[in-house]
Amino acid sequence: MSPIPVKTTFPIQLDRRRLNILCIGAHADDMEIGCGGTILKLLQTHPGSRVVWVVLTARGDRKKEAVKSAGSFLRGAGVAHIVTKSFRESYLPYQGKEVKEYFDTLPHVIDPDLIFTHYRHDLHQDHRILCELTWNTYRRHQILEYEIPKYDGDLGQPNLYVPLTDEVSREKVRLLMEGFATQRSKRWFTEDTFYSLLRIRGIESPAATRYAEAFYARRVVLE
Repeated sequence: MSPIPVKTTFPIQLDRRRLNILCIGAHADDMEIGCGGTILKLLQTHPGSRVVWVVLTARGDRKKEAVKSAGSFLRGAGVAHIVTKSFRESYLPYQGKEVKEYFDTLPHVIDPDLIFTHYRHDLHQDHRILCELTWNTYRRHQILEYEIPKYDGDLGQPNLYVPLTDEVSREKVRLLMEGFATQRSKRWFTEDTFYSLLRIRGIESPAATRYAEAFYARRVVLE
């Protein structure tokens, strides 16, 4: 049997120094869905932070959406470096050599204090390989794995929570709905989907606010 996860609330307000943050996502809206609220909060509580934001499969209209949306979510950053790659969506495991070669360049771009990447047990093949390569590339760093609701039904039991205010939660959902017109025809891409998960994680945390984002922290080092 798997151990019951210990719930942790990430105390991101204790230290207001500038952070170096690396965000990695397979598709144009992944990071906004998985950690968008936490990024908005971090950039409020850590003004002047540097963020490197990497989207691996961004082409055509999806690339335009990725760049514009990232700019909206990262407007509070001191430095925002938005990277879009043009790997083929849904085929990342089958382009493994090229994707791995790109990951090998990332340590030369940023030595992050905090990394956001996909959940290890996400059932989307693109998501899983990026998680694997993140851990392979950054072995001494704090990595938080974010979750994305979808038809696969692969939401798990996260063990780290970031409480979000109503204001930050509303801003996250607003930016999502405004930023990704190509996705609004999908039945799951709705405001109530995003609010529902924020609310459930807020109940679980339990957050003093109503909402929270949740992550999987396989290794946490306290110094």
